[in-house]
Amino acid sequence: MSNEIDLMISKMEEDDIKFVRLQFVDINGISKNIAVPFDSEDMETVFTEGMLFDGSSVDGFVEIQESDLLLKPDINTYSRLSWRPEESAVCRFICDICTPEDKPFEGDSRGLLKKTLEKLKKKGYKYNIGPEPEFFIVDVDEEGYPLPYDDATYFDVEPKDKGLDFRREIALNLEELGFEVEASHHEVGPGQNEIAFKFDDALKTADAVITFKQAIKAIVSNMAAFDSQDYTVTFMPKPFFGVNGSGMHCHQSLFKDGENLFYDENSETGLSEEARYFMGGLLEHAPALTAITNPIVNSYKRLVPGYEAPVYRAYGLKNRSALIRVPAARGKGTRIEYRVPDPSCNPYLAFTAMLEAGMDGIKNKIDPGDPAEINIYELTEEERLKKGIKVLPSSLWEAYHSLEEDPIMLKALGNHISEKFLEAKYAEWDEYRVQVFGYEQRRYLDL
Repeated sequence: MSNEIDLMISKMEEDDIKFVRLQFVDINGISKNIAVPFDSEDMETVFTEGMLFDGSSVDGFVEIQESDLLLKPDINTYSRLSWRPEESAVCRFICDICTPEDKPFEGDSRGLLKKTLEKLKKKGYKYNIGPEPEFFIVDVDEEGYPLPYDDATYFDVEPKDKGLDFRREIALNLEELGFEVEASHHEVGPGQNEIAFKFDDALKTADAVITFKQAIKAIVSNMAAFDSQDYTVTFMPKPFFGVNGSGMHCHQSLFKDGENLFYDENSETGLSEEARYFMGGLLEHAPALTAITNPIVNSYKRLVPGYEAPVYRAYGLKNRSALIRVPAARGKGTRIEYRVPDPSCNPYLAFTAMLEAGMDGIKNKIDPGDPAEINIYELTEEERLKKGIKVLPSSLWEAYHSLEEDPIMLKALGNHISEKFLEAKYAEWDEYRVQVFGYEQRRYLDL
């Protein structure tokens, strides 16, 4: 380890680093960090011994009487932040969180994913995932209300698509951070964009999602400041009424000994039994999963029929009206696309929960049934019930109650995280349900 630390400190000196961000996330997946001036001797201590911080002030961590926690940088997550000025260069390390006794902290969502993947690795498996987080570029009108930055739609080009320069600048910065950007384009909604990056091991990908969101917000904020404008980026799932919301479709596959376990060249569909059972697990646990993959009140404004969002618990080959889609690629590219998650989720918790649900499907051979090869949105309720197609929770209240009743998903999160997560969801729903909105005032004030 000492040699690895020496090499890293030399790299930081070579990159002329002035400040170091020690980054982690709270239970909601919100980035937090402690910034320290770079000093080679101090950094060696941080790498070996960690840095104490107050965990009682972070959502979902510890109470005030047990506040001390320890940040330990993962030396493999070094990134020089390309959007920061070169004359005061900044780098970041993503940190694991430990107790003062140097034991893994059970409330660390990144640590939870690492533990789950380690358990999987002992069985010889590798879990790959490729998310597609969508986002809106938002402007404000003269009265300060948000509105989409443009009125372009799917795959439009300039001048209708005004986000082209943003996406180019973002893609260049992401490549400097080590991302492999596969594609970028305007999405269906006005002001809505997507930048897809290459799939990888679930831990690296979860780290990448956090960096991706942070980088996009910082880069667009810098561009807005340069142009003296008020536009910004939001990963809110449904910022505007009447248009598509933002999802984070997750393409997933399992590998063993370098082979894709989801592929079977001898089956009619090219899908293996493992792939079918994995989908069966996702469908079985979907109500509870939704609380984790779609964790805020606003998530359920997106999950309604008519806006391409998946609300029906079914799978289909190429079928985008189902909860799970199986893209056409086969061989090593065989994968399933779980379409319900949105970018407000904590990716460490979401990836852990999806993996555990899928593995429960494999363990218990949960049959997903036949694929739905019809537009499910066009079926009547009676037709859906006849086909055995159930619906996802329609509110955060319904979703977190589903989580409470699913012992597999609660076990996947662990006692500390499941308890703190549910506490936060109860509080969020209680805060929401007593609000009075403009819609209600306009509709009911004259009653």
